[in-house]
Amino acid sequence: MTKAFSFTYDTEDSGGGKTVNFQVGDLVERKSHNLDLLFRIMEIREDNGEKYAILYGEDVRLIADAPLPDLVLIDDGKYSKRMKKESEKIEKALHLFKQAYHLILQRNEYYSTSGYENNIRYFQLPGKVLHVDGDPLYLRKCLELYSKMGVPVQGVFCKEVDMPKKISTLLDEYQPNILVITGHDAYTKSKGKIADLEAYRNSRYFVETIREVRKKQPSLDSLIIFAGACQSHFEALITAGANFASSPSRVNIHALDPVYIVAKISYTPFMDSIQVWDVVKNTITGEKGLGGIETRGILRTGMPLGEYNE
Repeated sequence: MTKAFSFTYDTEDSGGGKTVNFQVGDLVERKSHNLDLLFRIMEIREDNGEKYAILYGEDVRLIADAPLPDLVLIDDGKYSKRMKKESEKIEKALHLFKQAYHLILQRNEYYSTSGYENNIRYFQLPGKVLHVDGDPLYLRKCLELYSKMGVPVQGVFCKEVDMPKKISTLLDEYQPNILVITGHDAYTKSKGKIADLEAYRNSRYFVETIREVRKKQPSLDSLIIFAGACQSHFEALITAGANFASSPSRVNIHALDPVYIVAKISYTPFMDSIQVWDVVKNTITGEKGLGGIETRGILRTGMPLGEYNE
């Protein structure tokens, strides 16, 4: 493979017979995959005279490559329609989370006051999240959603290959209750069987990172881990020590799915056990892309709420 470089390439678009100029940063779809996903061109490379693009999923945590003639540029009108549908999916998932959150509030209020009405107010301490992401753009989107959900979070951009070396220092610095290890991933059939960890772009780095974490904190309830990205080796991640992971059916997961998973954990009372289906059902991807093991919640309730906290 030659050194990556940026340039403008002209090709005949089979859809309209017009010249198309591809550049880094363009939004595109792939003809060979029936225009199923939206990608952004991150690099343009040349190998043995063939020009091809390195693509990052705009909404899913997937890296792919494709020859330039396979790509279709997305115009503003089509992009707006896609973004409208995407916003609707996100808002639906957020609405379901808020419904569950309000039920938790009502139940906590009942138990905190022993079922009686009184004037004592209580406060809540949700689980603190450290979100380590291999993609700075996805990280920013996730942090915005954490903020909407009221989840305390620290976000760190770290390339997947560097995560095993840096995670110990990050844990010491941030002391989280919940750790998210994510970024980009992909399974490549030509590199090996589906059970072969080496056939995945970044799953082995996620696995190594989890193992480093579990050396410091082996308890599955003291530090809860979500790990993985699109098509990640689910079984290897769980075996290494993750509580929740992707991707059981090796499908692509939505960029924001880790947020919905850990928000549910963060706001589940520590005396309650989290059933996997209760966590997965309100995500955008669902059980084909996400799974895990039974885990305790993190939320703690206290009282009274002092007058200086108003």
